Amino acid sequence: MPSSQRGTHAIAQVAKRARRLRRTGTILASHGARSRLASPAVTRDLRHELGRLGEDLALAHLERLGYALVARNHRTRYGELDLVVADSVTLVFCEVKTRRATAARRTPWESLHDAKRRQVRAMAAAFLAEVPDRPRRPAVRFDAVGVLIDARGRLVRLDHLEGAF
Repeated sequence: MPSSQRGTHAIAQVAKRARRLRRTGTILASHGARSRLASPAVTRDLRHELGRLGEDLALAHLERLGYALVARNHRTRYGELDLVVADSVTLVFCEVKTRRATAARRTPWESLHDAKRRQVRAMAAAFLAEVPDRPRRPAVRFDAVGVLIDARGRLVRLDHLEGAF
């Protein structure tokens, strides 16, 4: 499949996931499930879906830039790496921060503090030590992708910071 078709297919898949996220939220709200909506299980599920949507959008963006997926949601003893991608020169550990675009104007970068950066570095070191069949590249880089999604599940903004930390 040519790269232009892969990009179009990836975007269509992300749009399909966004529609499902909207539908899920609408169904819960339309049935008067206010107490269920506030329950921790539902909140985590919606938050998980939002994070997954942000990762899908970030991955589609990185693939358009020519990166290939190496690992997604790789669990280590320090936590979970969102995306690991590579091109011919660089292995990139990418932290994805997804937020709803609200009146409060919270930015995705608010939670990318020093402790989180240390955690991502530790997870990357664990990945390099634990995954023997990973691609070998002369350079390693830490990127961050911030994604803002509106109330309807549509992309508002995507910021990619190469070498973020």
